[in-house]
Amino acid sequence: MPGGPLRRRSFRLLLGGQSASAIGDGVAPVALAFAVLDLTGSVKDLGFVLAAQYLPLVVFVLLGGVWADRLPRRSVMVGSDLVRAAVQGTSAALLLAGAAHVWQLVVLQATYGTAKAFFGPASTGLVPETVAAEALHSANALIGGGENLAAVLGPALAGVLVSTAGPGWGLAFDGAAFLVSAVTLQAMRLAPVPREPRRSTIAELREGWKSFRSRTWLWVSVASLTLIVTLTFAPLDVLGPAVARDRLGGAWAWAGISTAIGAGAVIGGAVGLRWRPRHPLRWGFLITLAGEPVLLALLAGGGSLAPMVAFGLAGGMASTLFNVFWFTTVHREIPAAELSRVSSWDHLGTYALQPLGLALIGPLAAAFGIPATLYVCAGLVVLLTTAVLAVPSVRNFTGTSGAGPAAPVAELT
Repeated sequence: MPGGPLRRRSFRLLLGGQSASAIGDGVAPVALAFAVLDLTGSVKDLGFVLAAQYLPLVVFVLLGGVWADRLPRRSVMVGSDLVRAAVQGTSAALLLAGAAHVWQLVVLQATYGTAKAFFGPASTGLVPETVAAEALHSANALIGGGENLAAVLGPALAGVLVSTAGPGWGLAFDGAAFLVSAVTLQAMRLAPVPREPRRSTIAELREGWKSFRSRTWLWVSVASLTLIVTLTFAPLDVLGPAVARDRLGGAWAWAGISTAIGAGAVIGGAVGLRWRPRHPLRWGFLITLAGEPVLLALLAGGGSLAPMVAFGLAGGMASTLFNVFWFTTVHREIPAAELSRVSSWDHLGTYALQPLGLALIGPLAAAFGIPATLYVCAGLVVLLTTAVLAVPSVRNFTGTSGAGPAAPVAELT
């Protein structure tokens, strides 16, 4: 029932806070990019700043999963929000005072990435604490819908703030959004969750890995997604704007494609509220074939903008539906006491190759040409997706093992 999760006060607070934070996250990349370009005009410097944010995610996300299972997950998330609010507030103050240097932004964004590494696994583990087990699917669809609506609103707001007030105010807005998230999380009333006795960090990392690798559907999916995500988003983020500039008429064309992706994501969240397939992973991977791989091929071909917008819309829908199916499956199948530790391996898979992909896609395009690079990436995504669908434990997964007991949930008020 779509309204089910919204009956719970703690879930409403979680949804509102995360949506506000997501809008800030939509503003921050635009503001940060223009802040660096205003300082030095160097895309190389911008790459250093972005890499500084991603690398700590790879290094610390597994540790974040351990601590999110040891401590109250809400407390971990509040701490992460407060650190990131301070980082973005400091960055904004330096920029507005005209005292910012690239090295300062590198250090600050590395701190941001470290805090974010602890937030992700804790967030995945917290959702089942706010709703009943039968409402997890709707809850994930609503969270995805809120984040995706923010993906449309954030960049639009960033354009206004950066062009009228300057990038410093964009980062200030992001810092304020993290404070909103921290306040809403702190206002939640959650039942205590039974936790296993603490052991050494290494022992808990090993247990998380053992639980992760014991589920073939999980480790096979994550291993494939590590490559699929990199082969999709690195060329889109780096080469897509270049194609728009050179062949489609300029930045407005890429803005149109990006807006279509965000709008499709919103639609996907609405569809995900109702669609609950018997084989969620099979359908999750299948529908992705109709989105980003086609968009990459269209960008390579350099055709008209209209089909690119259409498949951007399809890609946004497919990505959101996949996330709804995926996170609902993880929440239901992984025991509550180890959910963050196990999900941290999923987060590591998402981030692991992103810095490398972003660093290499430009040189590859320079060596072989943008069209060839985009075609190869699209083809590899299709091959990898087909390969993972050939694995029976993924293709035939029904999500009925009941391995993950329902966590305590908050009151209904």
